[in-house]
Amino acid sequence: MKNLLLLLAFLPGHFSHSQTIPGIDYLKQPLPGDAPKIFAPGVISNGCANRDFTISPVGDEIFFTVQQLNLVSVVMTSMKRNGKWSEPVVAFFSGVYNDLEASFTLDGKRLFFSSNRPTSRGDSTNDYNIWYTEKKDDLWKEPIPLDSLVNSDGDEFYPSMAKNGNLYFTTQLQTGKGKEDIVMCEFKNGRYLPPVSLPEEINSKGYEFNAFVDPDEHYILFSAFGRSDDMGHGDLYLSVKKDDRWQAAINLMNINSTSLDYCPFVTWDKKYLFFTSSRATYKSPFNKKQSVPDLKKGLSNPGNGLDDIYWVRFDNILEAFKK
Repeated sequence: MKNLLLLLAFLPGHFSHSQTIPGIDYLKQPLPGDAPKIFAPGVISNGCANRDFTISPVGDEIFFTVQQLNLVSVVMTSMKRNGKWSEPVVAFFSGVYNDLEASFTLDGKRLFFSSNRPTSRGDSTNDYNIWYTEKKDDLWKEPIPLDSLVNSDGDEFYPSMAKNGNLYFTTQLQTGKGKEDIVMCEFKNGRYLPPVSLPEEINSKGYEFNAFVDPDEHYILFSAFGRSDDMGHGDLYLSVKKDDRWQAAINLMNINSTSLDYCPFVTWDKKYLFFTSSRATYKSPFNKKQSVPDLKKGLSNPGNGLDDIYWVRFDNILEAFKK
């Protein structure tokens, strides 16, 4: 309960909706159009398995994950200081345990993430829980796990918070609808209520995971696997809220591929969608015989079939779905 009370001191009164902020340059990358493109090739998407992207509300910190199967999962960060972005380094809280899926609160003072580190001395469960770190005096403090009302004996992944404090994440509930559900812990009367599986318009009997909720809860983006309209190994879906009800989720076919597409994040001005995809651009048949240097270059660069971070213009897509 102590950890929960520490969190509640910052919810939800310290939140304010961020508008477009001048100076956010996204590592000075050319802005995307209607077709997804790899983000920051060679810097962020560097040929390793790079996934789950977030940027701070004022645009001066980026966090993403380097992950290799179930062996290694490390959160990386790049910071903008004096107008220049640093080379990505291992985040201060990461590099020992498996960590992933960082997510800011709207005031930029809290960073949530998922980790399999022990929540207490003697904890040997090795399950993934939601943690947060707090910024004070421009420094991130030691991470703290959320209360056991949120964290269970199972896995909790991909935290995403609305501006009213409602917390969305992925888990397996005994009372859930499928193998993995998107759930929400409502923030009410100064505390979190137990997680509730989102309705059938979002969750199914299969796998739903990695949801990004609009801070105003006008829409939710998530991935699902095995649906009848699945284009491959898992697609991004969008559900909008009308009359306080989630509408049936729709496959974002113009963005998805025949590979796994997941880990959505929408920028604070709601203009751009970042997501992770394992789609490959380096694959046979080739237009010429491949040499050893060709193979080494192709297999170590973005587009090699490992996860890369993509981005695409999103505000026009959202408007079309709202109509």
